[in-house]
Amino acid sequence: MFPKPKPALVPNTYAYESEPMVKPTGFREYDARWLLEKEINLMGLQALGMGLGTLIHARGVRPEIVVGHDFRAYSASVKMALVSGLMAAGCRVHDIGLALSPMAYFAQFDLDVPSVAMVTASHNDNGWTGVKMGADRPLTFGPDEMTQLKEIVLDARFDLRGGGSYVFVENFPERYIADLTNRPKLKRKLKVVCACGNGTAGAFAPRVLEAIGCEVVALDCELDHTFPRYNPNPEDMTMLHAMRDEVLRTKADVALGFDGDGDRCGVVDNEGEEIFADKVGAMLARDISANISGATFVVDVKSTGLFMTDPVLRKNGAKTDYWKTGHSYMKRRVNEIGAVAGFEKSGHFFFNKPLGRGYDDGLIFAIAVCDMLDRNPDKSMADLKNALPKTWGSPTMAPHCDDERKYAVVDAVVKHFEAAKAKGDKVAGQPIRDLVTVNGVRVTVEDGTWGLVRASSNKPELVVVVESPASEARMREMFKAVDAVLRTHPEVGEYNQTI
Repeated sequence: MFPKPKPALVPNTYAYESEPMVKPTGFREYDARWLLEKEINLMGLQALGMGLGTLIHARGVRPEIVVGHDFRAYSASVKMALVSGLMAAGCRVHDIGLALSPMAYFAQFDLDVPSVAMVTASHNDNGWTGVKMGADRPLTFGPDEMTQLKEIVLDARFDLRGGGSYVFVENFPERYIADLTNRPKLKRKLKVVCACGNGTAGAFAPRVLEAIGCEVVALDCELDHTFPRYNPNPEDMTMLHAMRDEVLRTKADVALGFDGDGDRCGVVDNEGEEIFADKVGAMLARDISANISGATFVVDVKSTGLFMTDPVLRKNGAKTDYWKTGHSYMKRRVNEIGAVAGFEKSGHFFFNKPLGRGYDDGLIFAIAVCDMLDRNPDKSMADLKNALPKTWGSPTMAPHCDDERKYAVVDAVVKHFEAAKAKGDKVAGQPIRDLVTVNGVRVTVEDGTWGLVRASSNKPELVVVVESPASEARMREMFKAVDAVLRTHPEVGEYNQTI
């Protein structure tokens, strides 16, 4: 028997060292995230491995799994605790060592292994740990699988059949890098700032960009799990400003910034202007749809309205499907409808054949940006950005809201705007034209200005985004209107950043 996990234990006690601790809220919609030692201990991670192995058997999947870990001081220990649980549940574990999340997804194909468990807290602050999991390549778990896993783990309903085994796959990154770079070199000589925030991508991204023919300016590519300058998060303005400064200093063509586990990438153009990922997605959609007739794209609800209104995309016959934010939701939707690509405002990009295998990979995205510039030798990144119709958009803003309260707050906000639309009330001075409630609420008014409120799936926060095709002033008016609704809920705290 293995004991049921406790939601909380006190460190430096017998119980903490002898019982599993797993806080239930760590099971998110599409992956798992906990504060290590405060919300989960190593025995809790062992229980997670037992639960995952049990779920794999219950789903009738061949019990073999790829595991890898990101670059944090404790990630290797977390991974081995997870591995011990997987082996107890009868799984054969293929350990690829230090890795990016997309490297682990690639390993599922390259090693012909059906399941994956990547130990990473992505861009979360130090102290966080987590696991991205899947048992049906190239998909990762969504709410149904995460709920099943949560119930198995918290109830200790483990099938500990034993018979598991372990193999370490030596030099696996070489296989991943070769897969990305076995292609013609760029014809255009590009100078690229490669920013890694001292995270895991620093071990791999500069080599990939050099191999396809870029002149690489390395920025914070030394591995340092203390993240001395900023968290590796391409949505964080501190990281984007560091990229801007380096582009201007070195006169680079573009800066590409990778998050902590390499499945996201952010962009700063040659003039030092950050280009939010949804706008880069619109640029890539233009480029791709010019070469692939009738291309369909999936974009998340946080993304720019240009995917529906851009005249070039409409001329190219491109189709767009707005879908739920979250890498598992987006990945699943891209594969369900056979989209060429999916773009998420946070910087997750999903490329299907002929560009990729359907999973999110920041390096494949970076290569796609370089290829776009290569196909437009007379245009800079700023030129391509400026060719898009002008809109004014906010960064992704995240006011604090406890995990236990955030979904109820969002439900109330959805009902508020549904009632406002039904009554004909104005928002930011105009009637509501459209509501999208597939993931929180996206409210669009007559001039196309819109605001979004949804619950973060991996942190105790809400997510707020606003955009206007009319003016910066209209964008700010929409923010004030949305924030005024949020301020009626005392559970909603301060923003991490604002406009």
